[in-house]
Order: sequence, then C-alpha cells, then structure tokens
Amino acid sequence: MKTRPVLYALLSALLFGVSTPAAKALLGSTEPAMLAGLLYCGAGLAAALFRRLLRSVSSDASLQQAALARRDLPWLAGAIIAGGIVGPLLLMLGLARTDAAAASLMLTLEGVATALMAWFVFHENFDRRIALGMACLVAGALVLSWSGQPTLSNLLGPLAIVGACVAWGLDNNLTRKVSLADPLQIVELKGLIAGPFNVVLALSMGAQLPPPVPVVLAGLVGMVGYGASLALFVLALRGLGTARTGAYFSTAPFFGAAAAVLALSEPVTVQLGIAALLMAVGVWLHITEHHEHVHVHAAMAHDHAHSHDEHHQHEHGPLDPVGEPHTHRHRHDPLEHAHPHVPDEHHRHRH
Repeated sequence: MKTRPVLYALLSALLFGVSTPAAKALLGSTEPAMLAGLLYCGAGLAAALFRRLLRSVSSDASLQQAALARRDLPWLAGAIIAGGIVGPLLLMLGLARTDAAAASLMLTLEGVATALMAWFVFHENFDRRIALGMACLVAGALVLSWSGQPTLSNLLGPLAIVGACVAWGLDNNLTRKVSLADPLQIVELKGLIAGPFNVVLALSMGAQLPPPVPVVLAGLVGMVGYGASLALFVLALRGLGTARTGAYFSTAPFFGAAAAVLALSEPVTVQLGIAALLMAVGVWLHITEHHEHVHVHAAMAHDHAHSHDEHHQHEHGPLDPVGEPHTHRHRHDPLEHAHPHVPDEHHRHRH
C-alpha cells in the first residue's frame, strides 16, 4: 500500500472530522444554509489565495500541477452541485437536529455511499473483505441512529445527514474523474461557486448575515475543515482510488466524535461505544487489504504530476521540465505485469 496517499487521506479525515463539532458550535449564531455557504467561501478564498501565492513565489517544478482541462468541466460541475451545494446544506440541517458526536460517527456512511457508487456505477474493483468492511460501517451507523421509539422529529436529523453522505459519495466519484488536475484549483472553483450560491440561497429564505466574528470563524473552519481537507482528499484519490480513499476517510467521524466529547462535553454512551467499535472494524478491514494479480496497462496519454517509476518510463523533450516530481503531458505504452496495487490513476482496469 502506498504510504503517502494513505497519509493524505487520514490527514484529510482528521481536518474534516474536527470541523464537524466546530460547525455544530457555530450553528447557535448562524442559520444552517448560511453556515454551509460561509464554510465553502472560506475554503474557496483560501485555496485561491494560496494557489496564487505559491505560483508567484516558487518556480519549483515539483510544486506544479496540471490545470483543469475543458473535458473536466462537466465532471467538476456535477461534483460542485452534489458535494458543494446539496451535501453541506443537508449536513447543516442535520447537525441542527443531531448531537455532534452522533452526527460525526454517522458521517462514516459517506464512505459507504462512495464505495457503492464506485463499485456498481463506476466499476471499481472490490472483494469480500471490502464488502464486509462496508457491512460493519453500515451496522455501526444503524446502532448509532436507533432511538428506540423512532418519530419523525428524531429521524429528520439523521436522514438529512444520510442524504449529505449520499451527495458527498457522488461528489467523491465525480471528483476522481478530475483528480489528476491541480487540487487547489478544484477547491477554489468548488468553494467560490458553492459558497456564494448557498449564501444567496440562505438570504432568499430569510436568513440574516451573522456578525463579523461568526463569519470569520466560519471562514477559518471552512479553510481547514473543507478546503485543506478537500485538497488532501484529491491527492489521496490519485493514489488509492475512490472506494479506498473513502474507507480511509471514514476515520473522520472518530476524530469528530472525540472532538465533540472533549470540546462540547457531550456524553460518551454505550450506544456510541458499540457503534464506534463496529465502524473501527470496518475501517480496519479496508486499510489492511492486499490486492495483487497480472494486469494490463493500455496505451494512454495524459498530464499530471509524476516521477519516473515503473509506470513512467517515457522520453523527455527539450522543453519538458527537469527534476522530479514534475508535470507535463506524457504517453504510456502498453504494459503487462503483476504487483500489489490499488485502483489509482494507472490501475483502473476491469476485473
């Protein structure tokens, strides 16, 4: 298993996980739809500023990333609608009706939705071990959401969070289609389109813009919990594929639940403990997977940051960058071999 993409995915999970109780705390002064917009505005503005600052102060080829191409725009548009507009809005509505610790653990369902779509819609490979891990995650979410005497009022919050997970699952699969492009550019466009849209929607529904302090705090939470987390998630998608990245990202609820208990003094219940144990087993089954077989790489040409490993044995022209990793358009010749691998950008073959 590649170490760097795993670290990207886990750090992404950590940043997003701790943002959930932080967003819960901000709901006292900010309407849910407005908060969703401010979170994404913070992410988009931070990504835009950092991307331009990076380009102006550094000419290092290893920091350069491929820009989004025209063919990427439909996939990105779908991801923005699903993950940047629908998902955050449903999450904020759900958080307003659900304890932050419980909501954080329920967000593990994002990994389930991501994997199911990756397997059955986008044809990413999986086996019994991965399926069993997903079953454990679903069981944990069911234990967590069970209230004993379900009513419409105490189901609305969990249902909204489940809807957010489905929207983000679709977002993750669509984002994988553009994951070779600059992650900061992806975050910038997502944030600066989804953020203002949600703010305008909230204003049209009668919400008021909160005072300056909550606005700044929401922007900071969005910068870290949404912006930095999403950029790292895109980098993990390149190296692990959608379902595996979603599995690693499923650790986010554990970080969020711990933060909610510590920062918001929410209780640690038996129900919470059982759900956490089931979800931990599900995540463990995913991260200990081993997948190896003879496979064929078809000829292809694309543009992304890379080093000259066994999958990148191409010649360079006089205008191509030096040093590694570097970014330029290159061609892959057909190749057949066997080694441990995951469904990264070079291993998207059928099984």
